[in-house]
Amino acid sequence: MTLIVILVIVVLLIIWAISLYNNLVKLRNNREQAFANIDVQLQQRHDLIPNLVATVKGYAAHESETLQKVTNARAAAMTANSINDKIQAEQQLGQALANLKVAVEAYPDLKANQNFLELQSELSDIENKLAAVRRFFNSATKELNNAVQTFPSNILAGMFGFHKEPMFEVAPEERASVSKAPEVKF
Repeated sequence: MTLIVILVIVVLLIIWAISLYNNLVKLRNNREQAFANIDVQLQQRHDLIPNLVATVKGYAAHESETLQKVTNARAAAMTANSINDKIQAEQQLGQALANLKVAVEAYPDLKANQNFLELQSELSDIENKLAAVRRFFNSATKELNNAVQTFPSNILAGMFGFHKEPMFEVAPEERASVSKAPEVKF
């Protein structure tokens, strides 16, 4: 009778461990799928940037340094391989695009150009979609991190190589400008 009770307890522990492991795998896959959604939006962003840069070049030939930074950041973002590398490269691209927006403010004719307005609208739409999929990615990352760090799943997580993953956050160099309220001038 004691042997049966011990066997039942062992079987229940094995089933419980399998369930915890499967949950960790599902959470990791959910995070990877969330980043795949980001990749789709990033590809649209990357496809749009050359058109935007070419339009701006026509009006702002002497802003070549800013345009070169956008082009270089886009190239780096497209060649990044790991999720963490992509996060870092996309943060740099976001910063370069923000600098491009500032440079564009000096060109009233460009701001009135229909092609530029359409490209800017598309870029704005993509940035909004990116914000939404980044929120989903961060939510999936939080769920995985919670499972990896909380007891008792943290025991299995450590045994099977699951670890805390980084969120898709604002780059440290951008944090100061993001924390500041925007200045509106007329």
